[in-house]
This record gives sequence, C-alpha cells and structure tokens, in this order.
Amino acid sequence: MKDAVRRALIIDGQGGGIGAQLARLLARQMPEGWELLAAGTNVSATSAMLKAGAAQGATGENAVIHNAARADLILGPIGVILANGIMGEVSPAMAAAVSGSEAVKILIPTSTCGVYVAGTEELRLEEYLRQAADRAMAVMGQ
Repeated sequence: MKDAVRRALIIDGQGGGIGAQLARLLARQMPEGWELLAAGTNVSATSAMLKAGAAQGATGENAVIHNAARADLILGPIGVILANGIMGEVSPAMAAAVSGSEAVKILIPTSTCGVYVAGTEELRLEEYLRQAADRAMAVMGQ
C-alpha cells in the first residue's frame, strides 16, 4: 500500500501576497511525502500562490472548507480564522472550517484585521514569513 501524502495548505485572500511568499519559501524545500496546496478566497490569491510554487490550487468558500478538513498543516494570515477577516473575504463558514480543522496552524500576525496578538514581537512581514516557513519545516520533519 502506498504511503499517504500529507498536505500543507496555504490559505490567502486579496492579491495573495502573503500566501505567494509562503509558497515561494516552502515549495523549494518540501520534504518527500508532503504536497503544497493553495486555497484562495479569490482567483487572484489562488493564482499568485500557484505561480509561486503551490502544486495545486482551488478558489472560493467550498475550496477552503474542503481542503482545511483534509490538511495536516495550514498556513496563512491570521484573518483566515476570523469571520469576515481579510476585509470580508473570509466567510464565517470558512473561518469555522479553518479554526476547527485538526491541522497544525501557523498564522501570520497582521494588523490589517484589527487583531493584535499579545506576546508577539513587532517584526517586518518578511521576518514573520521566514519564521512561519521555518516552523512549517519543523512540523513537516525537516
């Protein structure tokens, strides 16, 4: 029997900039047995993540809900777990699916959703992304 593939899912919205940067950081070093997937709240976000290296991508509410349930690891901006996050692009059903997923979640703190996480350092986005990629690789066993 073939070993099951594990799924790392990047979720993003708007232009997909955060998701694309995460895909770029992770795609070149994905360990064997893992695949990098993208779920965008819109076509622009999905397209950006695919261009950056995600192996497969899908768009919309159902894509996020379906793939969050199947993922072993989820990465994205903190707005993906907030109802009406990312300027309203994250529906309450999407937020519930992502936050309720059994996957390990690595979230990028951004102030654009009006959420501040106590205890986080004030860093440049690039540093948060590098830390997220490093943590993801640790989760994936690298």
